[in-house]
Amino acid sequence: MSETSNGFSGGTAGGRSAEGASEEAAEGRRSAPSSTYRIQLTPDFGFADVAELAPYLRDLGVSHVYLSPILQATPQSRHGYDVTDHSRVREEFGGAEGLRALSATLTGYGLGIVLDIVPNHMTIPVPESGNRQLWSVLGEGRASPYASWFDIDWAGGDGRVNMPVLGDAVQPVADGDVLRYHGHEFPLPDTHYRLVDWRAGPGYRRFFDVSSLIGVRVEDPEVFDATHEVILGLVREGVVNGLRVDHPDGLAEPRGYLAKLRAASGVWTVAEKILIGAERLPGDWDCDGTTGYEVLNRITGLFVDLAGERPLVDLFVARTGMPREYATVVRESKREVLDLFFTAEIDRLHALVGSDRETLVELLAAMPVYRAYAVPGEPVPRASAAIVEAAGRVAAARLPEGAPVAEVVDAVLYGPAEAVTRFQQTCGPVMAKGVEDTALYRWYPLACLNEVGGEPDRFDGGVEAFHAFCGEMSPGTMTTLSTHDTKRSEDVRARLAVLSELPQEWAEAVGEWSSKVSFDPALDYLAWQNLMAAWPIGQDRFFEYLFKAAREAKTSISWAAPDPAYERGLRDFVTRAFGECGASIAGFTAGIEPYARSNSLGQKLVQLMLPGVPDLYWGNEITDFSLVDPDNRRPVDFARRRALLTAMDGRRESPQGRSWDEEKLLVTTQALRLRGRLDPALPYVPIEADEHAVAFARGDRAVAVATRMPVGLARRGGWGSRTITLPHGRWRDLLSGVEHTGRIPLAHLLSTHPVALLERE
Repeated sequence: MSETSNGFSGGTAGGRSAEGASEEAAEGRRSAPSSTYRIQLTPDFGFADVAELAPYLRDLGVSHVYLSPILQATPQSRHGYDVTDHSRVREEFGGAEGLRALSATLTGYGLGIVLDIVPNHMTIPVPESGNRQLWSVLGEGRASPYASWFDIDWAGGDGRVNMPVLGDAVQPVADGDVLRYHGHEFPLPDTHYRLVDWRAGPGYRRFFDVSSLIGVRVEDPEVFDATHEVILGLVREGVVNGLRVDHPDGLAEPRGYLAKLRAASGVWTVAEKILIGAERLPGDWDCDGTTGYEVLNRITGLFVDLAGERPLVDLFVARTGMPREYATVVRESKREVLDLFFTAEIDRLHALVGSDRETLVELLAAMPVYRAYAVPGEPVPRASAAIVEAAGRVAAARLPEGAPVAEVVDAVLYGPAEAVTRFQQTCGPVMAKGVEDTALYRWYPLACLNEVGGEPDRFDGGVEAFHAFCGEMSPGTMTTLSTHDTKRSEDVRARLAVLSELPQEWAEAVGEWSSKVSFDPALDYLAWQNLMAAWPIGQDRFFEYLFKAAREAKTSISWAAPDPAYERGLRDFVTRAFGECGASIAGFTAGIEPYARSNSLGQKLVQLMLPGVPDLYWGNEITDFSLVDPDNRRPVDFARRRALLTAMDGRRESPQGRSWDEEKLLVTTQALRLRGRLDPALPYVPIEADEHAVAFARGDRAVAVATRMPVGLARRGGWGSRTITLPHGRWRDLLSGVEHTGRIPLAHLLSTHPVALLERE
């Protein structure tokens, strides 16, 4: 039995077979958390800092701490997805012993640990010698003992792997047995690699278009064992109780990977699978569900008024000059990123598929989801075939008559095994870069709809559709409202949703601000939405957000094509917007606060009480007005949150007059504590309610009621005589302390808060 540098025993399941480990796993290891609390570990916020939060997190009501990746990454990494060494727990966090100490502390407070793991890729650090396995491959090529670790295109590079690092006229310099280029270093002689321009495609599969993240072949049993040795050792020790799998769509065969992971771990597992529209998680994936983006988007839709769609789209088109149809922007964006970023991937795929290259490109652009799940050597599922065939029809309409669409569709569904797999692995990056990181920054009539997996041209999905969706939810799937990857935090979205009810007032406000300050028509309207919704926000924070948004949109500048003059103009726009419009923006934000607060509390209650495992992103137990990363990964003021919780638990007077922060903390804490008392398998039961409310029960033990579209409710004159009928029994509102039974006027039930959380006595 081998031993790693951290003292974890080697081999899958301690030298036993994966199947044996599964058979011996205790039933308790598989049980889902009642709730999780996501924490972003950083070099200055490690395991000891998390341990200090244990009593607070227990009192908050969560059952498990959900940690960002903990394996050794580049020392300065603020996120941990750039793993350099799978054999070590990250030193900057406290190492293996620090993690064990954290586990012991959390266990003392009744808390477990869920880990975020990254099977798809490793980082190519600078210097490159920081990745021991990669260094060996660069020096020894296919003769390296680690040659099977990485998804390298040896054939396409004539036996050498292209490394895209060159960026200026400086020549690499030999220094003994090392070739140096700025901070980069490579082994000599350079017989197994080739240095190329940094904009060129690499000679390996990568994470999206990030050439510094190289694809790992976890489908190889030896690679799986080596890269999961520490993680599975932590599971066997009882240190880790659940797993979150990052980016499974990048893997050669996600289903097979998840099955092997489950067999080896036996613990609750969710996959970061992005589902679009009516798409559902593949039924043969051995995991408990997703990380919750599809739930997030449906909850947001509950608080968006369909009546606002036309005026907001009209306003967006008039302000930006962009097409009215989102589908047009998606198609243009995907074609653009295919041409800009994915030439190497297309070349590799085309060599396998054959036929016409342009047809292959159009098929990739037409794919509406991240993956279609065809597995080489198995019958293609009907749904998977239908997705690719439908994309083929879309592609055919864009191609010259006679293009070999049917031939290419056949090849990626039924052709050589590698062609089928490579097509699946390429669809995800094209969706991510073309939609998430381009189209969502170009087409934004109502930016709260522009989320990961979201459909910004789809306004209110309706309460009935929401109930139908929730009725099918798995009790083990994760639900969320904010993550480290969301485009904006839940409370920013809560404010933006109000605009769907106030399109005229919003148009007038934007008209006033734009008459004073303008810069880039493709960006200004996004700026006004997010500046209002994140207010108050520092100028530097907001500039960094807009600068990233402009580079992602790629309409004026991009990451690969900077423009110092544009950057100066953008900074001037931000300075003037704050100086000339700040007071008016603050006034508008204050004016919608009662409605935004209602949306904030409503979506929080709904998320926490739905079937599944609710995740709370750190800090979001009170209001948080963060934008896209890195803004949403800033340090959290836990001292303030602890003080608020202590004061709330000791408060005995009337809840009237609470601040938004206090109300959100109250809703969060009471819902999380209630979830700890409930059977997670309790059914979701819709309750008929007014059009301005959504209500449901969890079995016969709990009821949640939330106000929706509060502006319209106020304009109507309030609840009037409208009522809601509770299930049989006596119920106590955990937020107000009031007891209810039977048929209740909504004006009475929601007189203190815009939401009610009822537990049966």
